[in-house]
Amino acid sequence: MIKKLLKIASVALVSAMLFSCADDNDTPLPTEDDYVPIPTSPVVLDLDAFPFNTLSEYNFFEGDIKDQEPVLGVLPYEPISTLFTDYAKKKRFIWMPSDVQATYTADTELIDMPVGTFLIKTFYYDSVLPDNNTRIIETRLMLKKADDWYFADYIWNDEQTEATFSLDGSFTDVEFMEGGEMKSTSYRIPSEVECFTCHKSGTASVPIGVKPQNLNSMFDYTDGTENQLQKLIDEGYLEDNLPATINTVVKWSDETQPIDLRVRSYIDINCAHCHQEGSHCDYRPVRFAFDESADDANLGICVDPDTEIPGMIKVVLPSLKERSVMYYRMNTTAEEFRMPLLGRSLIHKEAVQMIGQWIDGIDSECE
Repeated sequence: MIKKLLKIASVALVSAMLFSCADDNDTPLPTEDDYVPIPTSPVVLDLDAFPFNTLSEYNFFEGDIKDQEPVLGVLPYEPISTLFTDYAKKKRFIWMPSDVQATYTADTELIDMPVGTFLIKTFYYDSVLPDNNTRIIETRLMLKKADDWYFADYIWNDEQTEATFSLDGSFTDVEFMEGGEMKSTSYRIPSEVECFTCHKSGTASVPIGVKPQNLNSMFDYTDGTENQLQKLIDEGYLEDNLPATINTVVKWSDETQPIDLRVRSYIDINCAHCHQEGSHCDYRPVRFAFDESADDANLGICVDPDTEIPGMIKVVLPSLKERSVMYYRMNTTAEEFRMPLLGRSLIHKEAVQMIGQWIDGIDSECE
């Protein structure tokens, strides 16, 4: 939208100049009233000063900062299937400087984003007890610099008026209602080391969800519903060079979709960032990225686990979830066994039920 408005403003200014040069002397010269101001985003980008001490210093939001109403140029987005974090809800935004663009690389690859890009992700709970109010816990930032992506985390105060920078890591207790049930968690705010654990690619840091396969879906923006990739193009943030078709994940909770696609979409966003080459768990014999998991071996079907767990026979043992490592790790809160390693202390009951249903429905046999 910013870049589109820049074009409109430029055209209007040129038009005013042209019409002012008519061949009769009665045509008035342009005045201050003819000037069309070029809209600019108020977001503050200072690569050298990053991270600021407080979230408000970036000017990402207008009005009351807790309302998370984005300013001009801060664009909301949401992956089709989302990462589970102890039932926390999330708001995600992207911002880029006005003179640069991201480019498409591949359906399954991160969009190649320019220096100065901000990714903004706020974690919060609704129906927090005892008052059934909303509580924002943290807002995480990733900033693209010339050599790498850099992290910053902002922890919200009790008054919900400001969030302050910290990458030390901490815990905060939250009791809330979810799906008609009371739940509680000691919510884990990550340290810088923990951020890198999940965002590691070799020695570099990378985002997780900003891939065409995850964003090729409709989103309800304030000015209407639109495909998220097309919105990035319209905003001027993404080069208009997408292929005609994109291999796209499905929403894992959508029961109208085939269960194998739901499972693959869920483990892609929740597990693949560690279970891929150059990442934290690349030594394990599974590859959970959506473009790799159509292969039964990559998905763990009939694959021997590399870590012995009593009673578990295969990573995925067809028709027997109770002997499958994947099901066991997802269905436990024991820190030495649970997966993912970070980001959850609660069991994602709905996803575990889906995984169990999928495993029990596999009708092949292991040799």
